[in-house]
Amino acid sequence: MKIGLIKEGKVPSDNRVAFTPKQCKWLQEHKNFDIKVESSSIRCFPDDAYRSEGIAVVNDLSDRDILFGIKEIPVDMLIPQKKYFFFSHTKKLQPYNQQMMRTIIERKITLIDYESLEHEDGTRLLGFGFFAGVVGAHNGMLAFGKRTAAFQLERVYKQEGFEKLVSSYFGLKLPSIKIVVTGSGRVAHGILKVMDLMGIHEVEPEDFLAHKFMYPVYTNLKGESLYAEKGSGKYNRESFHLHPENFECLFRNYLSETDILLNGVYWEKGIPRLFEMDDMAGNNFRIQIISDISDDKMGSVPCNLGDVTIEEMVYGVNRKTGTKTSPFQNDAVDVVAVGNLPNELPRDASRYFGEQLIKFIVDDLESGSEILKKATIVEQGQLTKGYEYMKEYAGL
Repeated sequence: MKIGLIKEGKVPSDNRVAFTPKQCKWLQEHKNFDIKVESSSIRCFPDDAYRSEGIAVVNDLSDRDILFGIKEIPVDMLIPQKKYFFFSHTKKLQPYNQQMMRTIIERKITLIDYESLEHEDGTRLLGFGFFAGVVGAHNGMLAFGKRTAAFQLERVYKQEGFEKLVSSYFGLKLPSIKIVVTGSGRVAHGILKVMDLMGIHEVEPEDFLAHKFMYPVYTNLKGESLYAEKGSGKYNRESFHLHPENFECLFRNYLSETDILLNGVYWEKGIPRLFEMDDMAGNNFRIQIISDISDDKMGSVPCNLGDVTIEEMVYGVNRKTGTKTSPFQNDAVDVVAVGNLPNELPRDASRYFGEQLIKFIVDDLESGSEILKKATIVEQGQLTKGYEYMKEYAGL
């Protein structure tokens, strides 16, 4: 089988890759794959790292059977009648990717979306969420340190990798702050790892609300602590996912007790937001920093006004007007909203991602599987079963 790793073309650029050089060598030796890598000046592993492992680096992948990327592909880079794996960000009918989807249809391309690769119970197989959680949590803490001048942290991308990042926390002394972590998936696991590494104590939600602490604490709000059915006040996971509009969010109870919100909760239209813009103007709104790692513009965090770059990282949102400001203003909430957080730890993130691909997907590339079928949004220019709702969006 002929495999190609494409260079990333989306702006802002992404430096991650689906397979590391050593993983490519392993695939050639153990799976008999023929792998070529498209030359790239921005990839976290340079071209020579692939060449040193015996992998061909080329400028043309038109002879490949399957092409692996990471982020959305500019329309002028889409090769007709090829099979692609990448994060398409089209399932929610995102308008900024509509032209890409229509080009995929026109060029009779097959699109398999990493986001749709799932276990039988609906749990995602792949993702960079853990490292997004790590970087997003670090950046949220860094922003609080800058806002208050209470402590200092270095940027993640200045570290050589995850191990070096961990060592940078030695000796870190934090004030008695209160942090809410939302979510229970990969993103939340990454956030919780940073909380533990920083020596921040976990407390139960009821204790978080009831007590003051002389040391830094966090609480993790998952489904049953975050949502309740209107009327009954109870939480049922299946009912929530089927009819989220029948539930209300309980996060407003935490607005007056939270200094930092590290948001890792999944959100889509219909799921209640954590709060509304009007809540920010209230006297009981204590939050100073929000790191929206899930990163849905005006989604679960309504004051997420859109992405900024890794370098800029944070902006302010005026509590009364809801308009964007420069960061660290007295009358504003500071928001960290970056769409490519794992790029700050690209080698660690790529290595982990490639391991998951090898473990769960590689053996099915030739024979196919039900998992791959369900993740195929478009097959040779046709929307597949389960994605017919995208017809108008795809121009069909």
